[in-house]
Amino acid sequence: MSAHSAHSQSEAVAPRASAHSRSPGREAWRRFRQNPMAVGGLVIVTLIVLACIVGPWLLPHDAESQNLARGASGPSATHWLGTDILGRDLLARILSGGRISLMVGAVATTVAVCIGVVYGMISGYAGGRVDRAMMRLVEVLYSMPFTVFVILLMVFFGRQLWLIFVAIGAVEWLTMARIIRGQVLGLKEQSFVQAARCLGQGPVGIMRKHFLPNVAGIIIVYATLTVPGVMLLEAFISFLGLGVQPPQTSWGDLIRSGAESMEEYPWMLLFPSLFFALTLFSLNFLGDGLRDALDPKRGK
Repeated sequence: MSAHSAHSQSEAVAPRASAHSRSPGREAWRRFRQNPMAVGGLVIVTLIVLACIVGPWLLPHDAESQNLARGASGPSATHWLGTDILGRDLLARILSGGRISLMVGAVATTVAVCIGVVYGMISGYAGGRVDRAMMRLVEVLYSMPFTVFVILLMVFFGRQLWLIFVAIGAVEWLTMARIIRGQVLGLKEQSFVQAARCLGQGPVGIMRKHFLPNVAGIIIVYATLTVPGVMLLEAFISFLGLGVQPPQTSWGDLIRSGAESMEEYPWMLLFPSLFFALTLFSLNFLGDGLRDALDPKRGK
Protein backbone atom coordinates (compact mmCIF):
# COMPACT_ATOMS: atom_id res chain seq x y z
CA MET A 1 0.00 0.00 0.00
CA SER A 2 1.35 3.39 -0.97
CA ALA A 3 1.90 6.21 1.48
CA HIS A 4 -0.68 8.32 -0.35
CA SER A 5 -3.45 5.70 -0.01
CA ALA A 6 -2.64 5.14 3.67
CA HIS A 7 -2.82 8.88 4.27
CA SER A 8 -6.20 9.13 2.52
CA GLN A 9 -7.57 6.22 4.58
CA SER A 10 -6.42 7.86 7.79
CA GLU A 11 -8.19 11.07 6.76
CA ALA A 12 -11.39 9.13 6.09
CA VAL A 13 -11.23 7.39 9.45
CA ALA A 14 -10.45 10.57 11.41
CA PRO A 15 -13.86 12.25 10.96
CA ARG A 16 -15.61 9.05 11.99
CA ALA A 17 -13.51 8.75 15.10
CA SER A 18 -14.12 12.37 16.03
CA ALA A 19 -17.85 11.97 15.39
CA HIS A 20 -18.02 8.94 17.69
CA SER A 21 -15.98 10.73 20.36
CA ARG A 22 -18.49 13.55 20.73
CA SER A 23 -20.09 13.87 24.12
CA PRO A 24 -23.84 13.18 24.47
CA GLY A 25 -24.41 16.86 25.18
CA ARG A 26 -22.72 17.95 21.96
CA GLU A 27 -24.62 15.34 19.99
CA ALA A 28 -27.91 16.56 21.48
CA TRP A 29 -27.01 20.17 20.66
CA ARG A 30 -26.12 19.15 17.09
CA ARG A 31 -29.48 17.40 16.63
CA PHE A 32 -31.28 20.37 18.17
CA ARG A 33 -29.58 22.85 15.80
CA GLN A 34 -30.68 20.75 12.83
CA ASN A 35 -34.33 21.34 13.76
CA PRO A 36 -35.25 24.82 12.44
CA MET A 37 -38.66 24.85 14.16
CA ALA A 38 -37.08 24.15 17.54
CA VAL A 39 -34.37 26.78 17.05
CA GLY A 40 -37.00 29.28 15.97
CA GLY A 41 -39.10 28.44 19.02
CA LEU A 42 -36.10 28.98 21.29
CA VAL A 43 -35.34 32.36 19.70
CA ILE A 44 -38.94 33.56 19.90
CA VAL A 45 -39.40 32.41 23.50
CA THR A 46 -36.14 34.10 24.49
CA LEU A 47 -37.17 37.37 22.84
CA ILE A 48 -40.62 37.31 24.43
CA VAL A 49 -39.21 36.59 27.89
CA LEU A 50 -36.65 39.40 27.56
CA ALA A 51 -39.31 41.79 26.28
CA CYS A 52 -41.60 41.00 29.21
CA ILE A 53 -38.77 41.42 31.73
CA VAL A 54 -37.21 44.67 30.52
CA GLY A 55 -39.88 46.04 28.18
CA PRO A 56 -42.15 47.70 30.78
CA TRP A 57 -39.15 49.66 32.10
CA LEU A 58 -38.08 50.86 28.65
CA LEU A 59 -41.48 51.91 27.31
CA PRO A 60 -42.49 55.55 27.75
CA HIS A 61 -45.95 54.56 29.00
CA ASP A 62 -46.74 52.87 32.30
CA ALA A 63 -49.04 49.85 32.23
CA GLU A 64 -51.37 51.36 34.86
CA SER A 65 -51.37 55.01 33.75
CA GLN A 66 -54.95 55.88 32.76
CA ASN A 67 -56.20 58.55 30.39
CA LEU A 68 -59.99 58.49 30.48
CA ALA A 69 -60.21 61.42 28.08
CA ARG A 70 -58.45 59.36 25.39
CA GLY A 71 -60.22 56.09 26.11
CA ALA A 72 -59.79 53.23 23.68
CA SER A 73 -57.82 54.21 20.59
CA GLY A 74 -56.29 52.16 17.80
CA PRO A 75 -52.58 51.68 17.08
CA SER A 76 -50.69 54.90 16.49
CA ALA A 77 -47.18 56.33 16.54
CA THR A 78 -47.63 57.17 20.23
CA HIS A 79 -49.28 53.89 21.27
CA TRP A 80 -48.02 51.19 18.90
CA LEU A 81 -50.71 48.63 19.80
CA GLY A 82 -53.38 51.12 20.83
CA THR A 83 -54.96 51.68 24.24
CA ASP A 84 -57.72 50.02 26.24
CA ILE A 85 -61.01 51.57 27.36
CA LEU A 86 -59.27 53.30 30.28
CA GLY A 87 -56.66 54.83 28.01
CA ARG A 88 -53.82 52.57 29.18
CA ASP A 89 -51.09 51.64 26.71
CA LEU A 90 -51.87 48.14 25.44
CA LEU A 91 -48.27 47.16 24.65
CA ALA A 92 -47.17 48.02 28.19
CA ARG A 93 -50.05 46.00 29.60
CA ILE A 94 -49.28 43.02 27.35
CA LEU A 95 -45.64 42.96 28.44
CA SER A 96 -46.61 43.43 32.08
CA GLY A 97 -49.22 40.69 31.81
CA GLY A 98 -46.65 38.47 30.13
CA ARG A 99 -44.54 38.61 33.28
CA ILE A 100 -47.42 37.12 35.28
CA SER A 101 -48.34 34.48 32.69
CA LEU A 102 -44.74 33.35 32.19
CA MET A 103 -44.13 33.34 35.94
CA VAL A 104 -47.23 31.21 36.52
CA GLY A 105 -46.06 28.82 33.81
CA ALA A 106 -42.53 28.54 35.21
CA VAL A 107 -43.38 28.33 38.93
CA ALA A 108 -46.39 26.03 38.59
CA THR A 109 -44.41 23.75 36.28
CA THR A 110 -41.57 23.63 38.81
CA VAL A 111 -44.04 22.64 41.53
CA ALA A 112 -45.56 19.95 39.29
CA VAL A 113 -42.17 18.56 38.24
CA CYS A 114 -40.84 18.38 41.82
CA ILE A 115 -43.94 16.57 43.09
CA GLY A 116 -44.10 14.23 40.09
CA VAL A 117 -40.40 13.30 40.15
CA VAL A 118 -40.33 12.53 43.87
CA TYR A 119 -43.63 10.63 43.78
CA GLY A 120 -42.68 8.63 40.68
CA MET A 121 -39.23 7.68 42.02
CA ILE A 122 -40.63 6.51 45.34
CA SER A 123 -43.38 4.51 43.65
CA GLY A 124 -41.09 2.86 41.10
CA TYR A 125 -38.31 2.09 43.58
CA ALA A 126 -40.61 0.71 46.28
CA GLY A 127 -42.54 -1.56 43.91
CA GLY A 128 -45.02 -4.15 45.11
CA ARG A 129 -47.99 -3.04 47.19
CA VAL A 130 -46.63 0.45 47.75
CA ASP A 131 -46.32 0.99 44.02
CA ARG A 132 -49.81 -0.33 43.33
CA ALA A 133 -51.37 1.82 46.05
CA MET A 134 -49.58 4.97 44.87
CA MET A 135 -50.59 4.36 41.25
CA ARG A 136 -54.21 3.74 42.24
CA LEU A 137 -54.19 7.17 43.89
CA VAL A 138 -52.85 8.70 40.67
CA GLU A 139 -55.62 7.00 38.69
CA VAL A 140 -58.27 8.33 41.08
CA LEU A 141 -56.87 11.85 40.81
CA TYR A 142 -56.79 11.52 37.03
CA SER A 143 -60.55 10.96 37.03
CA MET A 144 -61.21 14.26 38.81
CA PRO A 145 -62.12 17.39 36.82
CA PHE A 146 -58.94 19.34 37.52
CA THR A 147 -60.17 22.65 36.19
CA VAL A 148 -63.14 22.52 38.54
CA PHE A 149 -60.79 21.61 41.39
CA VAL A 150 -58.59 24.65 40.71
CA ILE A 151 -61.63 26.91 40.45
CA LEU A 152 -62.92 25.63 43.80
CA LEU A 153 -59.57 26.40 45.41
CA MET A 154 -59.78 29.93 44.03
CA VAL A 155 -63.30 30.36 45.38
CA PHE A 156 -62.67 29.00 48.89
CA PHE A 157 -59.15 30.28 49.57
CA GLY A 158 -59.14 33.54 47.64
CA ARG A 159 -57.45 34.62 44.45
CA GLN A 160 -53.91 35.28 45.63
CA LEU A 161 -51.22 34.85 43.01
CA TRP A 162 -49.25 32.32 45.07
CA LEU A 163 -52.34 30.12 45.37
CA ILE A 164 -52.58 29.97 41.57
CA PHE A 165 -49.01 28.62 41.48
CA VAL A 166 -49.77 25.95 44.06
CA ALA A 167 -53.21 25.00 42.73
CA ILE A 168 -52.15 24.55 39.12
CA GLY A 169 -48.87 22.85 40.06
CA ALA A 170 -50.70 20.46 42.36
CA VAL A 171 -52.86 19.10 39.54
CA GLU A 172 -50.23 18.94 36.78
CA TRP A 173 -47.81 16.45 38.37
CA LEU A 174 -49.65 13.21 37.61
CA THR A 175 -48.25 12.60 34.12
CA MET A 176 -44.70 13.27 35.30
CA ALA A 177 -45.16 10.80 38.17
CA ARG A 178 -46.22 8.04 35.78
CA ILE A 179 -43.37 8.76 33.34
CA ILE A 180 -40.69 8.76 36.05
CA ARG A 181 -42.14 5.67 37.69
CA GLY A 182 -41.89 3.77 34.40
CA GLN A 183 -38.27 4.85 33.94
CA VAL A 184 -37.31 3.88 37.49
CA LEU A 185 -38.88 0.43 37.12
CA GLY A 186 -36.39 -0.25 34.33
CA LEU A 187 -33.41 1.47 35.93
CA LYS A 188 -33.61 -0.25 39.30
CA GLU A 189 -32.84 -3.62 37.70
CA GLN A 190 -29.67 -2.34 36.03
CA SER A 191 -26.32 -3.64 37.20
CA PHE A 192 -25.02 -0.27 38.42
CA VAL A 193 -28.03 0.08 40.75
CA GLN A 194 -27.53 -3.46 42.06
CA ALA A 195 -23.86 -2.64 42.66
CA ALA A 196 -24.82 0.51 44.57
CA ARG A 197 -27.10 -1.54 46.81
CA CYS A 198 -24.34 -4.06 47.48
CA LEU A 199 -22.04 -1.21 48.48
CA GLY A 200 -24.59 -0.15 51.10
CA GLN A 201 -26.02 2.90 49.39
CA GLY A 202 -29.50 3.78 50.64
CA PRO A 203 -32.65 4.49 48.60
CA VAL A 204 -32.23 8.27 48.79
CA GLY A 205 -28.65 8.08 47.57
CA ILE A 206 -29.56 5.74 44.72
CA MET A 207 -32.40 8.04 43.62
CA ARG A 208 -30.22 11.14 43.79
CA LYS A 209 -26.99 9.74 42.28
CA HIS A 210 -28.30 7.16 39.81
CA PHE A 211 -31.97 7.68 38.96
CA LEU A 212 -32.08 11.47 38.74
CA PRO A 213 -29.17 11.88 36.25
CA ASN A 214 -30.67 9.20 34.01
CA VAL A 215 -34.12 10.83 33.84
CA ALA A 216 -32.88 14.44 33.67
CA GLY A 217 -33.47 14.64 29.92
CA ILE A 218 -37.04 13.41 30.28
CA ILE A 219 -37.66 15.94 33.05
CA ILE A 220 -36.38 18.82 30.90
CA VAL A 221 -38.53 17.80 27.93
CA TYR A 222 -41.67 17.28 29.99
CA ALA A 223 -41.18 20.56 31.85
CA THR A 224 -40.85 22.46 28.56
CA LEU A 225 -44.03 20.85 27.23
CA THR A 226 -45.89 21.46 30.50
CA VAL A 227 -45.32 25.23 30.61
CA PRO A 228 -47.73 26.00 27.72
CA GLY A 229 -50.38 23.73 29.24
CA VAL A 230 -50.06 25.50 32.58
CA MET A 231 -50.25 28.91 30.91
CA LEU A 232 -53.34 27.82 29.01
CA LEU A 233 -55.01 26.67 32.24
CA GLU A 234 -54.15 29.98 33.94
CA ALA A 235 -55.54 31.89 30.95
CA PHE A 236 -58.77 29.90 31.15
CA ILE A 237 -59.12 30.63 34.86
CA SER A 238 -58.38 34.32 34.29
CA PHE A 239 -60.84 34.36 31.38
CA LEU A 240 -63.51 33.26 33.86
CA GLY A 241 -62.50 36.12 36.16
CA LEU A 242 -61.09 33.82 38.86
CA GLY A 243 -57.38 34.26 38.18
CA VAL A 244 -55.10 37.25 38.53
CA GLN A 245 -56.87 40.22 40.08
CA PRO A 246 -56.38 43.97 39.47
CA PRO A 247 -54.12 45.88 39.53
CA GLN A 248 -52.16 42.85 38.29
CA THR A 249 -53.00 41.40 34.92
CA SER A 250 -52.12 38.42 32.73
CA TRP A 251 -52.59 37.48 29.10
CA GLY A 252 -55.72 35.54 30.01
CA ASP A 253 -57.19 38.57 31.76
CA LEU A 254 -56.33 40.83 28.81
CA ILE A 255 -57.97 38.37 26.40
CA ARG A 256 -61.09 38.35 28.58
CA SER A 257 -61.23 42.15 28.59
CA GLY A 258 -60.68 42.24 24.84
CA ALA A 259 -63.41 39.66 24.19
CA GLU A 260 -65.93 41.83 26.02
CA SER A 261 -65.41 44.70 23.56
CA MET A 262 -64.07 42.90 20.47
CA GLU A 263 -66.71 44.32 18.14
CA GLU A 264 -65.89 47.96 18.94
CA TYR A 265 -62.17 47.64 19.74
CA PRO A 266 -60.83 44.49 18.03
CA TRP A 267 -57.17 45.36 18.71
CA MET A 268 -57.77 44.82 22.43
CA LEU A 269 -58.38 41.12 21.71
CA LEU A 270 -56.12 40.66 18.69
CA PHE A 271 -52.74 41.71 20.10
CA PRO A 272 -52.86 39.89 23.49
CA SER A 273 -54.09 36.78 21.67
CA LEU A 274 -51.20 36.98 19.19
CA PHE A 275 -48.61 37.26 21.96
CA PHE A 276 -50.21 34.36 23.85
CA ALA A 277 -50.56 32.09 20.81
CA LEU A 278 -47.02 32.83 19.61
CA THR A 279 -45.61 31.93 23.02
CA LEU A 280 -47.57 28.68 23.23
CA PHE A 281 -46.59 27.57 19.73
CA SER A 282 -42.94 28.45 20.32
CA LEU A 283 -42.83 26.53 23.60
CA ASN A 284 -44.36 23.48 21.94
CA PHE A 285 -41.86 23.60 19.07
CA LEU A 286 -39.05 24.00 21.60
CA GLY A 287 -40.29 21.04 23.65
CA ASP A 288 -40.61 18.84 20.56
CA GLY A 289 -37.10 19.79 19.50
CA LEU A 290 -35.65 19.00 22.91
CA ARG A 291 -37.43 15.65 22.94
CA ASP A 292 -35.93 14.71 19.58
CA ALA A 293 -32.48 16.03 20.47
CA LEU A 294 -32.25 14.27 23.83
CA ASP A 295 -33.44 10.94 22.42
CA PRO A 296 -30.26 9.03 21.51
CA LYS A 297 -32.23 6.79 19.12
CA ARG A 298 -33.06 9.75 16.88
CA GLY A 299 -30.69 11.10 14.28
CA LYS A 300 -27.00 10.51 13.77
